[in-house]
Amino acid sequence: MKRIISLSILLTVFLAAFAQGRFKEIEKCFNEPASQSILIVSHRADWRNAPENSLQAIQNCIDMGADMVEIDLKKTKDGHLVLMHDKTINRTMTGTGSPDEYTLAELKAMRLRNGAGIKTRHQIPTFEEVMNLCKGKIMVNVDKGYDYFKDAYEVLKKTGTVDQCIMKASLPYERVKAENGEVLDKMIFMPVVQLHKESAEATIDGYLEHMKPQAFELVFNNDSPEVQRLIKKVRDSGAKIFINSLWPELCGGHDDDRAVELHQPDESWGWIIDQGAKLIQTDRPALLLQYLKEKKLHE
Repeated sequence: MKRIISLSILLTVFLAAFAQGRFKEIEKCFNEPASQSILIVSHRADWRNAPENSLQAIQNCIDMGADMVEIDLKKTKDGHLVLMHDKTINRTMTGTGSPDEYTLAELKAMRLRNGAGIKTRHQIPTFEEVMNLCKGKIMVNVDKGYDYFKDAYEVLKKTGTVDQCIMKASLPYERVKAENGEVLDKMIFMPVVQLHKESAEATIDGYLEHMKPQAFELVFNNDSPEVQRLIKKVRDSGAKIFINSLWPELCGGHDDDRAVELHQPDESWGWIIDQGAKLIQTDRPALLLQYLKEKKLHE
């Protein structure tokens, strides 16, 4: 019995050490321009194989070797940040209404549903629980969460994960600075720019002049020469490029389904990589990981 316990402890220590080593590679890739590796961002974690918004969905991403998970935040009635994409819990939980109608304890008493709408044993996690799980293992990208910018920073500071989390918004620099200036320089902030809109270049210029972000999330519903010019402008500034391959309107038609269902990965993920993207957000993390490894573009 003692031998089994000892082996279990050794395995736990080994896995922890492996995860820390892996995370150092992720940090290096994100922070050092010379790295050739492409970072995989798993949209809503591994929602195809675990309940959306669950810790298990995030753990699956850690286990498969993804580099970053994307999550969304809402606030409970008693002020806790929890994982939730929708405005209501109707689709993903065994309850109805908006998260802010319930206390954390009341939400914890419910259960998450799987993709088929079936009740599971999983509970809704807090942002703090998520960051404790991800600490030293994987980066986190908060998508819908700008309304809780300052609250999120306090959680990151408490959990010692400030350098592991990216906050973002589809807003010009002046507004973000006015609303969250006291924490903006203390966190990793990524502007989201829709390149097919007239205001795109002015938004890019505003951030490059005042902030020089580490990364820009670029969204575009076409791949015209003008869109590609703006992508190059961001790339030439030294900022990293984050592109979504989730569906055609986000990436000019170079999406996941084109890669997987049409068997055209080079016209999808390959095209995105050729634009200089450093981060690709996908709903097919395992398949993208396989593609990148074959191209020797992932550690």
